[in-house]
Amino acid sequence: MHGIAQEETSKEVDSLYKEDQLYAGITYNLLGKRGDNIDQSGFSLGFHLGFIKDMPINKNRNLAIGIGLGYSANSYNQDLFINQNDTGDFLYTILEDSETYSKNKFSTHLIEIPLEFRWRTSTPSEYNFWRIYAGIKLGYTLINTSKYEGDLGRIKFTSNNDFNRFQYGLTLSAGYNTWNVHVYYGLNPILKEDAEIDGQHLDFNAVKIGLMFYVL
Repeated sequence: MHGIAQEETSKEVDSLYKEDQLYAGITYNLLGKRGDNIDQSGFSLGFHLGFIKDMPINKNRNLAIGIGLGYSANSYNQDLFINQNDTGDFLYTILEDSETYSKNKFSTHLIEIPLEFRWRTSTPSEYNFWRIYAGIKLGYTLINTSKYEGDLGRIKFTSNNDFNRFQYGLTLSAGYNTWNVHVYYGLNPILKEDAEIDGQHLDFNAVKIGLMFYVL
């Protein structure tokens, strides 16, 4: 009987549990505030991986602050053609005829710091629960790439200085157990003010909608 009691005691739940989590996500990427000139085509994908440290802030431990570190790779298929002039400055024009090219996109790779306010229905013994995580995500662009394939040949640029190195935006993840809807809305433009067409700044931002998976 004593051995059984010891075994039952060892299985006691942890009343000071935390929801430290690995996360992985896939999103459909949109260009917000792009105006009437720029059109998106194809399927623009984002892939997101990282870890979030959970810090409960109430006795029931269903409210918490989360801070993490992650990596994000994003592509945007659209008709904004990026080229260079003889002095090395980047030029931006709209591709009018989609039949003249087979590929035109730019991509970004970022290191990100998510900061979240977290609400959930979890308990020390319940691992399947509802959650709403809202916050802000700070990103630093490690590299950007633009690619064109079409009648003008194959044109590729990396590390275009017109891209904003720092990206930040609002995030919301909500769902049950592993499956969660995820939304990111960028608060600053992808491109700097030097990027323009006919004197108009290309101030489009990143909007990402998809699924986020959390694993303890």
